[in-house]
Amino acid sequence: MFFGRKEEIHAFERLWALPGSSLAVCRGRRRVGKSSLVEEFARQSKVRFIKLEGIAPGENVDNETQLEAFSRQLNEQCGTSSEVPRNWFDAFALLDKSLPKRAKAVVLLDEISWMGKYDPSFPGELKYAWDNRFSKHERKIFVLCGSVSAWIAKNILRSKAFVGRISLNLVLKELPIRDCLGFWGAKAGLVDKREIIDILSVVGGIPEYLRLINPSDSADENIRKLCFSPTGILLDEFDAIFDDVVEENLATRRKMLEALSESSLTGCEIAERIGLDYNGHVSENLSVLEEAGFVAKDAGVNPDNGKVSNLCRYRICDNYTRFYLKYMKRERELIRNGTFRFSSLEQLPGWNAVMGLQFECLVIANLAALLPLMGLDSTLLVSAAPYLRREKEGRRGVQIDLLLQTRRAMYVVEIKRKGEIGESVVEEVAAKVDALRKRKGMSVRAVLVYDGRLSKRVPADGYFSSLIPVEAFFK
Repeated sequence: MFFGRKEEIHAFERLWALPGSSLAVCRGRRRVGKSSLVEEFARQSKVRFIKLEGIAPGENVDNETQLEAFSRQLNEQCGTSSEVPRNWFDAFALLDKSLPKRAKAVVLLDEISWMGKYDPSFPGELKYAWDNRFSKHERKIFVLCGSVSAWIAKNILRSKAFVGRISLNLVLKELPIRDCLGFWGAKAGLVDKREIIDILSVVGGIPEYLRLINPSDSADENIRKLCFSPTGILLDEFDAIFDDVVEENLATRRKMLEALSESSLTGCEIAERIGLDYNGHVSENLSVLEEAGFVAKDAGVNPDNGKVSNLCRYRICDNYTRFYLKYMKRERELIRNGTFRFSSLEQLPGWNAVMGLQFECLVIANLAALLPLMGLDSTLLVSAAPYLRREKEGRRGVQIDLLLQTRRAMYVVEIKRKGEIGESVVEEVAAKVDALRKRKGMSVRAVLVYDGRLSKRVPADGYFSSLIPVEAFFK
C-alpha cells in the first residue's frame, strides 16, 4: 500500500547520476512513511537494500544494545559475523565490508537518533566512516533517517563535520489529498468525497493511519473505531509519538502544545499561558516541536506595510495532534472505560466547530495543491500563512484563515466546512477585507475553499475571484 511520493522518489533517483556514493538525510513526523519511501525507492531502482534500525529508548537500552541490534540485523541481511562490535568504529567497518563491491545498493540507517543516542562519539565515528569508507564505494546511496529531527539537525545537518557531505536533505510531509485516495482502493469512486475529507481532517495524510481505514465502513464508523473505542489505535497514539520524538522537557513541551490547541499564539503568549518567562528556552522548546512536525511557525509579510513581520505565530499543523488535544483528550477516560457512546458524530457537542478547524488545517497542509486551483502555480509568493491581528488601541482585529501575498496582490482565503453555505459568507469575508489596510498598488482578491452545499447566490454575487470545492483537491 504505497501511494504517491513521485517527486520524493525522483529526488532520490537523481543521486544515481552523481559520481561515487551519496549521503542523504530523510526527516519527518513519525508514521509519515520515511522508511517505506526509502525501501520503495530501492525496489523501483531494482537494487540491493540494507536496512539497519536503531532500537527505541527504554529502561534497559544502552549503547551495547544498539550495537547488538546493528550486528544482528547486518548478519541477518548480509551473512556477516554474529560477533558484536566493540564500538561504532568497528560497527561501521563491518558494514563497509558487507557492501557489494560493484553493484548499486541503498543503505538505510533508520531511527539514527536512537542508534546514536547513548554514545556521544557516534556522529564523529559516522563522519569518519563516510569520509574513509562509505564514500569510496561506487553507486551506493546511504540514507540517514529518523523521527527525532532535532537530533539529526544538531548532530548532522548543523554539524561542521558534515558540511558539504549531504547530497539530499529531504523533509517528508504528509501525503496530499489526491494521493490519499489510494487507501480507499476500488471503493474510492463510490465513497462520497466529504466522508473521505472528514477522515483526512482527523488523521491528516499520514500513511500509517490511512492503512487502518476500512473503505467499507462510513467515515463515522472509521473515526469511531480509531479514536473513540477503548481499543482504538489512535487513543494512545499521541503519547507514543510525543514521548518517542520529543524525549526531553516533556511536561513543558506538552503544555505548549495544549496551549496551541485553542488558537495560534506568539512565543510570548505561549509562555504567559503556561506560566513561564519568555526567553531563549521557550524558543528552543518550540523549535523542537517544529522539527518534530507538531508545530508550524508563521511569520510572513505584514499586509499593513509589506515588510517581513517581526512577530512569529505558532500553530499546530498536524491534524491528528490537533484533533487529539482539542477533542479526544478531554474524553479519554470515558473512551477508555467504554462509556463514551453516541449514535452519530454530528450529535457530539461542538463537533461541527471542531471539524471546521480540522478542515482548515487540512487545506493549509495542502497549499501546494491549492495554488494551481487559484491559478497561482507559476506565481512568486512573498508570503503564505494564516493571519491574525488582535484588536488594539481602536484598530479592528481581523483573522484570516490563509493570506497569500504576491508583489502586486493579496488573496484572502476563507476556508469553510458547513452543511449549507449561504450568501452570508460574502459579508463575513468582505468584513475581513475591509479590516485590512490596503497598500498602494496592491489588489485584494477573495477566495472561498469550501466543503458543503454552496448557495447559488454566492457565485451569482461575483465577490469571490475563486470558488474552490473540496472535490477539486482530488483531481
